[in-house]
Amino acid sequence: MSMLSLLLLLALQDKPALETKQVEPPKVEAGLAKQELSAPTQAQPLSFFSGTFPFHWNQLQTLEVNVDGLKVTSLAIGKREPKSKLFQGPNYGSRALIHVANTSKKPRTPGFAIAVFDKEGRLLGAANGGTKIGTVKPGTTETFDLAFFQVKDRLPKGDHYVLSVELRD
Repeated sequence: MSMLSLLLLLALQDKPALETKQVEPPKVEAGLAKQELSAPTQAQPLSFFSGTFPFHWNQLQTLEVNVDGLKVTSLAIGKREPKSKLFQGPNYGSRALIHVANTSKKPRTPGFAIAVFDKEGRLLGAANGGTKIGTVKPGTTETFDLAFFQVKDRLPKGDHYVLSVELRD
């Protein structure tokens, strides 16, 4: 092996394969967490909300959650029912419908996560989703449909759920 090949091999071994940068933990203010990220190519998160609520199967639940002017006004968790009679019969799982209103003067891009737990604190199911294209424009309302894929039997026995809302620029 030549001296140049040996030096090149040693130089490659000294470099880390992946450079990482430590991120500061979020600053928590009255239930809202704000976090600054340094990656310029990613959308910057705005506010974050996370709260625990009592679970009600197949019932519309009124909520009063406000995250930078995006208000979560109601949520329902229940069985996914197809509208067409052609597809009725099989169990298609469960879903959460989240209704929001943008009362701010800026468009909002929300992301949602829901985790349902039983009385013993065991996780029964989780769903997430949000806007895929576009935003929730100021003064408008929108309903988001989040799927609990392959969670069919135990979810109706939930006791409480955790709802998280994160806004992105």
